[in-house]
Amino acid sequence: MAQHSLYDQVKRHRDRSGLTLIEFLVILAIIAVIVALSLPATRTSRGAARRTQCKNNLKQIGIAIHNYAETYQSLPPAYTVDERGNRLHSWRTLILPFIDQQALYKMIDLTKPWSDPVNAQARETVIALYQCPSTEGPPTHTAYQAIVGEENFFHPERSRQFDEIKDGTSNTVMVMETLPKDAVHWMSPNDVDGDYLSAINEDSETAHRGGGNLLLGNGAVRFYSMSAPFEVRQALTTIDAGDEVEDW
Repeated sequence: MAQHSLYDQVKRHRDRSGLTLIEFLVILAIIAVIVALSLPATRTSRGAARRTQCKNNLKQIGIAIHNYAETYQSLPPAYTVDERGNRLHSWRTLILPFIDQQALYKMIDLTKPWSDPVNAQARETVIALYQCPSTEGPPTHTAYQAIVGEENFFHPERSRQFDEIKDGTSNTVMVMETLPKDAVHWMSPNDVDGDYLSAINEDSETAHRGGGNLLLGNGAVRFYSMSAPFEVRQALTTIDAGDEVEDW
């Protein structure tokens, strides 16, 4: 009778105390495993969302460039210059009215360099459209840069016409997403040359896993792989080389 009473007491004590320490630790271990398994999926999902946002940014930039060309009957110059040939303002500044930034555009003194104190307020302005969400760095900087050169989409000294793109606008890069380390202030009249895309390799630290986004002359945005053949990437940057761009 005494033994039965002792058993009842232990049972009641266990019922009151709830989970045992071992059971509690087992549950914690299960939760930890579930959380650990969900992290890679979460990171992948975030990466995909950022890549999509970056792609949408470039699409809007492409629309703005085409609207500029329709308004002025030519592409924007890579940069404006003063009477001595000194660089003043970037094409990114020139398309501001076409990305709903008319007020900001009117604030800028285009006769003075972008770095002049008179343009300080504009320089401090952050433009979300010019920011890739996967690129860390100053919020006023951008990795969206034109490819500039005699044989590239943006001419270094004048505005181009679309009919100069003999290789086809769907096969020629207009603006590319550079490596994060090469981002520049959005007002800066500096971009990249035709060799930049070809020089990116599998050791380069891109904002997106495996490559980056390219804005083509026809306004389409495509993702390039760092492992794409050198010849293909080189062909994508020239406007009149007569080279064929293979499937990439």
